[in-house]
Amino acid sequence: MRIYSFPPVIDERARVLILGTAPSVKSLEHKQFYGHPQNFMWRIIYRLFNDSDADPVYDNRLAFLKEHRLALWDVIESCEREGSLDVNIRGEVPQKLPELVAKYPGLRCFAFNGSKAYDTFHKFYRGHESFKDITLLKLPSSSPIPTPKMRTLEDRVEAWQAIVPYATT
Repeated sequence: MRIYSFPPVIDERARVLILGTAPSVKSLEHKQFYGHPQNFMWRIIYRLFNDSDADPVYDNRLAFLKEHRLALWDVIESCEREGSLDVNIRGEVPQKLPELVAKYPGLRCFAFNGSKAYDTFHKFYRGHESFKDITLLKLPSSSPIPTPKMRTLEDRVEAWQAIVPYATT
């Protein structure tokens, strides 16, 4: 089944663009970035800037994100995928990231939510002139599935601290 990403969540204040791969089944169902309640993304963002629980209201989450100079999008505009696992992604079409950077020149950092997002970006845009002044950070996935190095939410929050200097300067 072909799935499509959502429009970017961004405004002119954005300094960090968080890039996932493609929306999960639950995200598509809820029409929200990181719409699966088990995903750590919103808890990570709130802990980085507020040390509190994530607001349950999606519009408030988006406002919090923008207030902290963060933006959200996916590296993949559309792809074929059964289920929600990135390993099942086939036939991906990349987002028009050069156009987004041209429209939002304040972007200083791309924070890739996991290896697949990072690898997909490099597959389509390695060495692209549009990104010469953008820091590329490969961060651990916000998925709650434990890995040998990332076992808990706290592990991920610590790793994601790398975006804070880009968002606050």
